[in-house]
Amino acid sequence: QLVESGGGSVQPGGSLRLSCATSGFTFAYFGIGWFRQAPGKEREGISYSPADQAPYYADSVKGRFRNSRDNAKDEVILEMHSLEPEDSGIYFCARRRTSRWEDQWADSLTYDIWGQGTQVTVSS
Repeated sequence: QLVESGGGSVQPGGSLRLSCATSGFTFAYFGIGWFRQAPGKEREGISYSPADQAPYYADSVKGRFRNSRDNAKDEVILEMHSLEPEDSGIYFCARRRTSRWEDQWADSLTYDIWGQGTQVTVSS
Protein backbone atom coordinates (compact mmCIF):
# COMPACT_ATOMS: atom_id res chain seq x y z
CA GLN A 1 0.00 0.00 0.00
CA LEU A 2 1.16 3.54 -0.77
CA VAL A 3 -0.37 6.68 0.73
CA GLU A 4 0.50 10.19 -0.40
CA SER A 5 0.15 13.26 1.78
CA GLY A 6 1.25 16.88 1.83
CA GLY A 7 -0.60 18.33 -1.12
CA GLY A 8 -2.34 21.69 -0.99
CA SER A 9 -2.57 25.13 -2.52
CA VAL A 10 0.39 27.46 -2.90
CA GLN A 11 1.25 30.62 -4.79
CA PRO A 12 3.69 30.59 -7.70
CA GLY A 13 7.25 30.47 -6.42
CA GLY A 14 6.20 28.61 -3.28
CA SER A 15 7.16 25.19 -1.98
CA LEU A 16 5.43 22.00 -0.90
CA ARG A 17 6.65 18.74 0.59
CA LEU A 18 4.91 15.51 -0.41
CA SER A 19 5.29 12.24 1.43
CA CYS A 20 4.66 8.70 0.19
CA ALA A 21 4.23 6.26 3.06
CA THR A 22 4.53 2.61 2.11
CA SER A 23 3.55 -0.65 3.78
CA GLY A 24 3.04 -4.32 2.99
CA PHE A 25 6.30 -4.95 1.15
CA THR A 26 10.04 -4.69 1.70
CA PHE A 27 10.57 -1.05 0.88
CA ALA A 28 14.35 -1.29 0.50
CA TYR A 29 13.98 -3.69 -2.45
CA PHE A 30 11.81 -1.47 -4.66
CA GLY A 31 12.09 1.78 -6.54
CA ILE A 32 9.34 4.35 -6.04
CA GLY A 33 8.18 6.78 -8.70
CA TRP A 34 6.31 10.07 -8.59
CA PHE A 35 3.79 10.93 -11.28
CA ARG A 36 1.38 13.79 -11.76
CA GLN A 37 -1.72 14.27 -13.85
CA ALA A 38 -3.27 17.59 -14.79
CA PRO A 39 -6.86 17.82 -16.03
CA GLY A 40 -7.11 16.74 -19.64
CA LYS A 41 -3.48 15.58 -19.75
CA GLU A 42 -1.76 12.23 -19.57
CA ARG A 43 -0.08 11.04 -16.41
CA GLU A 44 3.52 12.27 -16.41
CA GLY A 45 6.48 10.68 -14.67
CA ILE A 46 8.38 13.39 -12.79
CA SER A 47 10.84 11.56 -10.57
CA TYR A 48 12.00 8.07 -9.67
CA SER A 49 13.90 6.88 -6.64
CA PRO A 50 15.64 3.53 -7.28
CA ALA A 51 16.25 1.22 -4.36
CA ASP A 52 19.97 1.88 -4.26
CA GLN A 53 20.88 4.68 -6.67
CA ALA A 54 20.49 8.40 -7.06
CA PRO A 55 17.05 9.60 -8.17
CA TYR A 56 15.98 10.49 -11.70
CA TYR A 57 14.05 13.63 -12.66
CA ALA A 58 12.02 14.79 -15.62
CA ASP A 59 13.43 17.85 -17.34
CA SER A 60 10.32 19.80 -16.33
CA VAL A 61 11.20 19.56 -12.62
CA LYS A 62 14.98 19.13 -12.61
CA GLY A 63 16.66 21.65 -10.34
CA ARG A 64 13.39 22.50 -8.55
CA PHE A 65 12.28 19.17 -7.07
CA ARG A 66 14.24 16.90 -4.77
CA ASN A 67 13.38 13.22 -4.29
CA SER A 68 14.69 11.35 -1.25
CA ARG A 69 13.90 8.07 0.46
CA ASP A 70 14.05 7.07 4.08
CA ASN A 71 14.58 3.32 4.37
CA ALA A 72 14.11 3.49 8.14
CA LYS A 73 10.61 4.95 7.78
CA ASP A 74 9.67 3.19 4.50
CA GLU A 75 8.77 6.48 2.89
CA VAL A 76 9.74 8.70 -0.01
CA ILE A 77 9.73 12.49 0.17
CA LEU A 78 9.30 14.86 -2.77
CA GLU A 79 10.35 18.41 -1.97
CA MET A 80 9.02 20.86 -4.53
CA HIS A 81 10.35 24.40 -4.85
CA SER A 82 9.82 27.34 -7.22
CA LEU A 83 6.41 25.94 -8.04
CA GLU A 84 4.68 27.09 -11.20
CA PRO A 85 1.01 26.92 -12.24
CA GLU A 86 2.04 24.19 -14.69
CA ASP A 87 2.98 22.02 -11.71
CA SER A 88 -0.67 21.79 -10.66
CA GLY A 89 -2.31 18.38 -10.74
CA ILE A 90 -2.83 15.20 -8.79
CA TYR A 91 0.44 13.71 -7.60
CA PHE A 92 0.78 9.94 -7.27
CA CYS A 93 3.52 7.71 -5.95
CA ALA A 94 3.86 4.18 -7.22
CA ARG A 95 5.98 1.08 -6.72
CA ARG A 96 8.03 0.01 -9.71
CA ARG A 97 7.68 -3.70 -10.37
CA THR A 98 11.21 -4.15 -11.71
CA SER A 99 14.65 -2.69 -11.12
CA ARG A 100 15.59 -3.31 -14.76
CA TRP A 101 15.38 -0.90 -17.69
CA GLU A 102 15.74 2.16 -15.50
CA ASP A 103 15.82 4.33 -18.62
CA GLN A 104 12.10 3.54 -18.80
CA TRP A 105 11.36 4.77 -15.27
CA ALA A 106 8.75 7.27 -16.53
CA ASP A 107 6.64 4.54 -18.15
CA SER A 108 3.62 4.08 -15.87
CA LEU A 109 3.16 0.51 -17.11
CA THR A 110 6.32 -0.52 -15.23
CA TYR A 111 4.59 0.24 -11.90
CA ASP A 112 2.26 -2.13 -10.12
CA ILE A 113 1.00 -0.47 -6.95
CA TRP A 114 -0.31 3.11 -6.87
CA GLY A 115 -1.37 5.51 -4.17
CA GLN A 116 -4.66 7.39 -4.28
CA GLY A 117 -3.01 10.70 -5.12
CA THR A 118 -2.82 14.12 -3.51
CA GLN A 119 -3.88 17.40 -5.11
CA VAL A 120 -1.37 20.18 -5.73
CA THR A 121 -2.65 23.56 -6.87
CA VAL A 122 -0.33 26.42 -7.79
CA SER A 123 -2.24 29.63 -8.33
CA SER A 124 -2.11 33.29 -7.47
